[in-house]
Amino acid sequence: MSEILTNDQIAALVEAAKHGELPDDSAATRRGRRLKTVDFARPTKFTSEQERRIVRTLDMFCQTAAARLTAELRVPLELEVINTTQLTWSAAQQQLPPASLGTPLEVAPHDTRMLMTAELPFVLMAIEYLLGGAPERPPRQRKLSEIDWVLSKRLFETLTTQLSIVWQDLAGQTLAAQEVDSHVEGMQVAAISEPTLTITLESRINRHSSTLALLIPWVSIDPVADQIAGRDLRTRADDPRAAALVQAALSGAHVTMRAEVGSVEMAIDDVLGLAPGDLVKLSSLAADGVVVYAEDVPIHHAQPGRSGARRAVQIVDRREQS
Repeated sequence: MSEILTNDQIAALVEAAKHGELPDDSAATRRGRRLKTVDFARPTKFTSEQERRIVRTLDMFCQTAAARLTAELRVPLELEVINTTQLTWSAAQQQLPPASLGTPLEVAPHDTRMLMTAELPFVLMAIEYLLGGAPERPPRQRKLSEIDWVLSKRLFETLTTQLSIVWQDLAGQTLAAQEVDSHVEGMQVAAISEPTLTITLESRINRHSSTLALLIPWVSIDPVADQIAGRDLRTRADDPRAAALVQAALSGAHVTMRAEVGSVEMAIDDVLGLAPGDLVKLSSLAADGVVVYAEDVPIHHAQPGRSGARRAVQIVDRREQS
């Protein structure tokens, strides 16, 4: 902040400067040290690469599941990943919407579980469409009947089937939906302090939005953590057995071998003027023999000759690559 000084103030400052008594304003201009709040209660077990690859897999799931549900419900439906966060299992459960249905997902072959949930308005609206209705807005919340529970399970099984397809490509695990329950906050899928990645998805049906969530405890992916991060692929690339398999696959491929005596560049007019009996001088010497090519790659020096009634070349040495 600046201000205009009077003549008396200027004179006072000059007099103070002569006696070395200028006011110290460094305290007013010194910036305070910035502090960053760190929440040590929030886990960071999932690496950024693992989280990125999981989200990319869930993006593919959104596309395939939306197409499948659009066909089954006979109404346009959209799914989109909107948020990811790492919490403990208990904290992740507490953040789920209160009016939700959920089902544990059995993870094979490692005998672990995840949790998939969906808000009740989404489930009720999907049920109405499955029964042939065309609701303008989500039905009012009600106590679910036996038919509602059966159709809810079918809805979660459809979602789980589509998720299992893309998840198997990512982690080599298959997923299977279990019984659907409305008490998602009490489902003991993992220990309360287990690091958990929560992925929130938004569903849009007939201009109405609801959320779904996938809770992935670390224990459910621990056996395949390297594969999810992509490190398993790099390890296999360094495996000598992988190199041997590649070499074995390539060894059966066919390539064209040819022998070149020499070459020369000529003008088009000279080429068109060639006639029987004309002599074309090549760039290579006669003592150089010929060069053997594999496709377009020169690999050997050779001497021309014949084998029986056929022309042949005899390899002299390997041609050094320039």
